[in-house]
Amino acid sequence: MSLFDYKLSDLQEMLHKKEISVNDLLDEAYNRISEVDGDVKAFITLNEETARARAKELDELRGTPEGRGLLFGMPIGVKDNIVTKGLRTTAASQILDNLTDPLYDATVVQKLDAAEAINVGKLNMDEFAMGSSNENSSYYATRNPWNTDYVPGGSSGGSAAAVAAGEVPFSLGSDTGGSIRQPAAYCGVVGLKPTYGRVSRFGLIAFASSLDQIGPLTRTVEDNAYILETIAGLDKMDSTSADIEVPKYTEALTGDVKGLKIAVPKEYLAEGVSDEVKEAVQKALKVYEDMGATWDEVTLPHSKYALSTYYLLSSSEASANLARFDGVRYGRRSPNAENMLDMFKLSRSEGFGDEVKRRIMLGTFALSSGYYDAYYKKAQQARTLIKKDFDDVLADYDVIIGPTTPTPAFKVGEKTEDPLTMYANDILTIPVNLAGVPGISVPCGFSGEGLPIGLQIIGKHFDEATVYRAAHAYEQATDFHTQKPSLGGAK
Repeated sequence: MSLFDYKLSDLQEMLHKKEISVNDLLDEAYNRISEVDGDVKAFITLNEETARARAKELDELRGTPEGRGLLFGMPIGVKDNIVTKGLRTTAASQILDNLTDPLYDATVVQKLDAAEAINVGKLNMDEFAMGSSNENSSYYATRNPWNTDYVPGGSSGGSAAAVAAGEVPFSLGSDTGGSIRQPAAYCGVVGLKPTYGRVSRFGLIAFASSLDQIGPLTRTVEDNAYILETIAGLDKMDSTSADIEVPKYTEALTGDVKGLKIAVPKEYLAEGVSDEVKEAVQKALKVYEDMGATWDEVTLPHSKYALSTYYLLSSSEASANLARFDGVRYGRRSPNAENMLDMFKLSRSEGFGDEVKRRIMLGTFALSSGYYDAYYKKAQQARTLIKKDFDDVLADYDVIIGPTTPTPAFKVGEKTEDPLTMYANDILTIPVNLAGVPGISVPCGFSGEGLPIGLQIIGKHFDEATVYRAAHAYEQATDFHTQKPSLGGAK
């Protein structure tokens, strides 16, 4: 039995009773990475030397009042678009390949360190978080631990795959349009996108600033709650972080959902959602009924505009955010440039991948004179309507429940030539980001090919506690979260 099969709270107890050491946990992580990451390819950069030194410090504090951080001694992986002081941070892009020694830590990394967690390494992703399969990484594609012929989802594919493969018990990802929840569903783990503003974005390399949120991926809902409790809260370095008290999320995990009112949008079980995904969601709703919850079908009428709204807004913000990568201050500078204009053009054309270029061009077009009102402004108006749909439904219901993705994971290479089909994989997660509400994905079944299916639970603004309560009760009533992947498939 792996040490990572234990819950965070159990590991903490074992550490403080000196039944295991922090170094034992690191051995578990790095041995497993050595064993399987050649197939999974979840990590870009490892942090072993620094992690071992930190483990030695923490082992001396076991059982003492000083060694009582909420995540004491816990190994964790960090997505590679979250800045780590002194540790290479690339956003899986060649334009940042040489950013080997960042000067500061992201706020979430500072909070992990204060909670006495240990960063094992930086996790693979779609370049600049732009993608739904992890095939857009400029290094290599991460594979799904359930079957390495299949994608792990994206853009936080490395974060989800590392947890599913048992390389780390917890990881951080970022979610702009489903980039935590979709890979969590594909890899059979728990992934939460918090309310926009719940977690500081300081130190997150921006894709779309009005949509991006950092969140945790874990094996269980309880562990997820511990991680969010650690990283959430107001940050003076991020003007969009909210000054709202962070509750003890684990206290919400009562297992009791009697009287819980669930809304099920008919749009989330409509054409395009596979029969086996619909069946898994219907069975999950029956579990909730048996626990005393009630559900009604509702409508989110403007969801049909979510995909086009998202890609216009996110690409527009990306075109502005990525303008800073110009070869002047940091990152790649083309050795082929003969003058300043060539330096700008060549550094960007050589450093950015095709998907990043595609979105920069789309965003620049949408923001350009003569098209701003027709595209960007119209998309902002549609976003307002989408948010209102959620507000109206959540005024009468505690949570919204549906599938996380229309289908289970697809094969590597299956959709790379068709960007529009690839974009549609996020159609059920994107509205949550546009509305700014919290959403979680928990395992709720398996396809005929043995691939995980995810259940998405969406809550009110800053009501992650209810989302966790609903997710935890379902998790405890089922055994999907206890099943582990095989690393079989193509090598």
